[in-house]
Amino acid sequence: MKEMAAKYGYDISGPATNAQEAIQWTYFGYLAAVKSQNGAAMSFGRTSTFLDVYIERDLKAGKITEQEAQEMVDHLVMKLRMVRFLRTPEYDELFSGDPIWATESIGGMGLDGRTLVTKNSFRFLNTLYTMGPSPEPNMTILWSEKLPLNFKKFAAKVSIDTSSLQYENDDLMRPDFNNDDYAIACCVSPMIVGKQMQFFGARANLAKTMLYAINGGVDEKLKMQVGPKSEPIKGDLLNYDEVMERMDHFMDWLAKQYITALNIIHYMHDKYSYEASLMALHDRDVIRTMACGIAGLSVAADSLSAIKYAKVKPIRDEDGLAIDFEIEGEYPQFGNNDPRVDDLAVDLVERFMKKIQKLHTYRDAIPTQSVLTITSNVVYGKKTGNTPDGRRAGAPFGPGANPMHGRDQKGAVASLTSVAKLPFAYAKDGISYTFSIVPNALGKDDEVRKTNLAGLMDGYFHHEASIEGGQHLNVNVMNREMLLDAMENPEKYPQLTIRVSGYAVRFNSLTKEQQQDVITRTFTQSM
Repeated sequence: MKEMAAKYGYDISGPATNAQEAIQWTYFGYLAAVKSQNGAAMSFGRTSTFLDVYIERDLKAGKITEQEAQEMVDHLVMKLRMVRFLRTPEYDELFSGDPIWATESIGGMGLDGRTLVTKNSFRFLNTLYTMGPSPEPNMTILWSEKLPLNFKKFAAKVSIDTSSLQYENDDLMRPDFNNDDYAIACCVSPMIVGKQMQFFGARANLAKTMLYAINGGVDEKLKMQVGPKSEPIKGDLLNYDEVMERMDHFMDWLAKQYITALNIIHYMHDKYSYEASLMALHDRDVIRTMACGIAGLSVAADSLSAIKYAKVKPIRDEDGLAIDFEIEGEYPQFGNNDPRVDDLAVDLVERFMKKIQKLHTYRDAIPTQSVLTITSNVVYGKKTGNTPDGRRAGAPFGPGANPMHGRDQKGAVASLTSVAKLPFAYAKDGISYTFSIVPNALGKDDEVRKTNLAGLMDGYFHHEASIEGGQHLNVNVMNREMLLDAMENPEKYPQLTIRVSGYAVRFNSLTKEQQQDVITRTFTQSM
């Protein structure tokens, strides 16, 4: 790192003596990291409050002006926006828009009760005005009900104006770690800075697992045996207890395949592409996590709900394979604060995590789990046939922990309440909810909208001994009509940025299929 910095004309062997050097030295650490790793997520940490110490000292000494302080932060953010990796087309299918997850965690509270919001927290957010909206860095507000009111309102204003921020529950994660020096890695994953690292593990498809359970391990798309061979479910109607028993068996098989694959991947990655620069900035005895995940949660929960509360008849082909389903009657759908289906979703999260926890992981990494899909909800949907909830073959899943598109019918509070029930205790890698609301639903004028959005997040993230509260929230404040216009006239919206599951992306960089998926999602019309 010292040699690299010397090539740029800097000697980083000594401590930074002013704000400019503190920012430059910090960037060199990040630059060494992105130069020496292989193109996945490279998050920035929790630097805004740390750097404020240097900036404030220089301001008080008269060495810099406030305008110069903002320019320094602008320049740092500009460099973070410029990072690029070489990636395969297959990678871009799963993680569309070329994200790098330069996640900067902003705000939060200290263990001693002081806020960690500083003037520099405002400066980082202000770059979205000085330079316009952008997906990177992935700006993440660590939200607490105790945050200063003016910062809450400013963050809400930035979300309303730019749809570029995500929020995570500091009141949940800070006491869980008993540490206020944690940051968000990648999309939504909290880790203690310098003391933890994550073996990333993407996710397993629970909706497809259910179809394997129904069809005795035969893949409904490939028409070949993939899972353990067993008798397919027979009979005219699907029985909830039978489907759940078989699905539980296939989840055991899935967990074993999943962890075996991840152990191989990360062993070989360490062997051939060890990230030495990154690890040099960590403690010697680092805590490792194996970050597993699930996709298709709302599809699986709604399917089980349909089987349990309505009548679901499988439609079989000439080989006896269930390739479609007829539903007779209504069934409760995830996203409407109905415990009948919400409890099924909670059970699936807990059930799969417990199966993962039983298995040996590479380097004794602590297994964790996310409910997160990035933009791959489209790709997972492509690979999955018709499901018992009525979703058609090839249709996208709801992203992350989201309800399926259009099924959350009872407004913002009901939808948020359903997602907030999902247990962080069994999904410590994060529970991603992407929330889109039309501006008028928040109020008729800017001040009311800021107040209502901040209040909505206070309610969603509310944490106490008996209530975890939600863990993560992407906020989009926009109308569907604007996205339709952007799809037809992209030149009118060169900087249009939206939040998707776990990161932000330029709308114009999505494929047409992914743009259509975003447009068909629920745009909440009422609180």
